[in-house]
Amino acid sequence: MESKISSEPNVTPLHSGETDISGSDGGLGHRAPPHNYEAERALLGAILINNTAYEKISDFLHPEHFADAVHGRIFDIAGKLIGRGQMADALTLKNYFEQDGELADIGGTGYLTRLAEEAVTILNAGEYGRVIHDMALRRSLIALGNDVVNESYDPDIDIPAPTLIEETEQKLFELATTGNFEGGFQTFGEALVLAINDAEAAFKRDGKLTGVASGLKDLDKLLGGLHPSDLLILAGRPSMGKTALATNIAFHAAKAYKEKTDENGDVTVVDGARVAFFSLEMSAEQLATRILSEESRVGSEKIRRGDISQEDFENIFRTSQELSSIPLFIDDTAALTISAIRTRARRLKRSKGLDLIIIDYLQLLSGSSRQRNENRVMEVSEITRGLKALAKELNVPVIALSQLSRKVEDRDDKRPQLADLRESGSIEQDSDVVMFIFREEYYIQRREPTEGTDKHLEWQQEMGQVHNLADVIIAKQRHGPVGKVTLYFDPMSTKFTDYVKPDHLPDREF
Repeated sequence: MESKISSEPNVTPLHSGETDISGSDGGLGHRAPPHNYEAERALLGAILINNTAYEKISDFLHPEHFADAVHGRIFDIAGKLIGRGQMADALTLKNYFEQDGELADIGGTGYLTRLAEEAVTILNAGEYGRVIHDMALRRSLIALGNDVVNESYDPDIDIPAPTLIEETEQKLFELATTGNFEGGFQTFGEALVLAINDAEAAFKRDGKLTGVASGLKDLDKLLGGLHPSDLLILAGRPSMGKTALATNIAFHAAKAYKEKTDENGDVTVVDGARVAFFSLEMSAEQLATRILSEESRVGSEKIRRGDISQEDFENIFRTSQELSSIPLFIDDTAALTISAIRTRARRLKRSKGLDLIIIDYLQLLSGSSRQRNENRVMEVSEITRGLKALAKELNVPVIALSQLSRKVEDRDDKRPQLADLRESGSIEQDSDVVMFIFREEYYIQRREPTEGTDKHLEWQQEMGQVHNLADVIIAKQRHGPVGKVTLYFDPMSTKFTDYVKPDHLPDREF
């Protein structure tokens, strides 16, 4: 007959000198942290009589999860023996605990034999492990709550309340995901079903893409769209058009957003994306002006100065009405931390839905205060790892803009290379895609010779070949080929569009 282990926390009486920190509890006094010693003994006994029980819980249960420190040590040593392919039973563990004072207090090495003798079955080992893990999570929640209370009562001038909230939310998320025992292997057949579902969705989608469309056909063809869980780096020197291209992609994805609801009320994204744009450099108003300029074809400088005609104004107003409801969400908070990005992205995912994240730009993000106190390379490494983890956690593509180092300017060939990524090799290492934006016109324009000379004529010819053109260089792609895509760039509206070569233009009819 199997014994049932209760998952209810045991309660111990208030000891002399202890303080009740639990608040009003109906006169019970101090409440001991949640624990279940019966489940701990039952699990250890099951492991000692049959080591295969350890396999059922070893992926999520650790020694620190045991409320009784001695139980945690027994579990730890048993696990190490099993890991080395040795037998872990009362006899083999005896050598490790013969001189142990703590074990002596509860019966010495005879306690190990008693654990094995009292074990009833190994069938419930997984359930015992989950009970122990649940108790450990509850104790961690209590400790976290106490920390929040203490830090709130003793405010630190360097940690404002909103930061404390974000840090607490991050710790809560880590508690929710650490030791998650729902994961593990899945069969290749199950993985194939997921792959076929993705292929079917791409087949039914207008652009035939498995990922979110950027709105630029040649770029989408090379990338296959922006794939969920991917970290994409869009890098370039200043004035190359990084923000403009990112804004174009964000706007196109949000404008193309379509969803359908099935009979169960579940919402499925058919096309486009709900976009979170973290703008650490420009204000939300400036970004909105850019997008309005791109769509209305009225120069952003003219809009800012008010130098527009009545027709332009009516066009701008009509365009703004059409765009006001697209699912594009802008956060222009300066100096965000990677922790704050995670917190706000998760919050948006829960409340509005989220399919694409864009960050402008990576070098303006901060890591944890601990890393900031060490060095910038380690901090950037923490940031890129965090962005990749966020992409996987929320299952959305994350595009992070990045500056390139100044050494590009020292070369005759200004085309960027992977080695030009600034501050840390982790940017290249953690990313799935690295794209460079490069406009040769920018450099040629700045070396204009004196007018009326032969050199000026040569310069004009050279300018004519690159005028309003930009190259997006795919320098790294984990899932596909590298290559180059040429785009047309309209500097007035800061809009990128597909480039059509002159020999591909349709014949004009007269």
